[in-house]
Amino acid sequence: MMLALAAKELRALFVAPLGWVIVALLQIILAWIFLARLDVFLQIQPQLSQSPNAPGATEIIVMPLFAAAAGILLMTVPLLTMRSIAEERRQQTMAFLLSSPLSMTAIVLGKFLGLMAFLLIVMALAGAMSLTLFAGGTLDVGLLLANVFGLALLSASFVAAGIWVSCLTAQPVVAAIGALALLVGLALIDFSVTDPDSPLHVFSLLRHFGNFNKGVLDTADIAFCMLFVILFLVLAIRRLHGERLRG
Repeated sequence: MMLALAAKELRALFVAPLGWVIVALLQIILAWIFLARLDVFLQIQPQLSQSPNAPGATEIIVMPLFAAAAGILLMTVPLLTMRSIAEERRQQTMAFLLSSPLSMTAIVLGKFLGLMAFLLIVMALAGAMSLTLFAGGTLDVGLLLANVFGLALLSASFVAAGIWVSCLTAQPVVAAIGALALLVGLALIDFSVTDPDSPLHVFSLLRHFGNFNKGVLDTADIAFCMLFVILFLVLAIRRLHGERLRG
């Protein structure tokens, strides 16, 4: 039942114009960044070939591409998650969902998996874009996989936070603004704290992704993202459970 709900959520994204618009915009922006970085790489390639430790296409093209994708997803994921629960309330279908035999865990995880499947398709297209570099040279596959893995964890964190905010309101627009404010607020912590040793830096999701972007697989970054996802999914489950008890 949970997977059926995830499939329904995924189909709903592709049935609605919003899903196609987001996919199209993401691909246009990422393709533009990819081509711009490729142009830069081709211009400086003669100088790079004379340096023994010069960065390759992965560092000059793929790393900026995925860094940009992380920032774009921060802005667009709230538009996807706003309809997960808030839209059900607005269309007055939430009561049917709460009265169904599905557990609150299955409802939240179904919504989460459906949204993640949608975002994994977007990430696969970005990864395929990077793989085209094999046609003209070499590619650091390890660095590429670290970026894909980090972006998947970052997206899961964004989706979990967005679903929780969507549980708090019946207005999708309010859910989108609330999720965006939460994610941007966490990102701004990193920029506003000047002390490099401040523990507040830990709460910045983009800082954790920065290590993946450099090809560094740190268990602390992985653990933080996973705990972040679990925390907000549990909060969403508890919120819906309380709503079911209140009738």
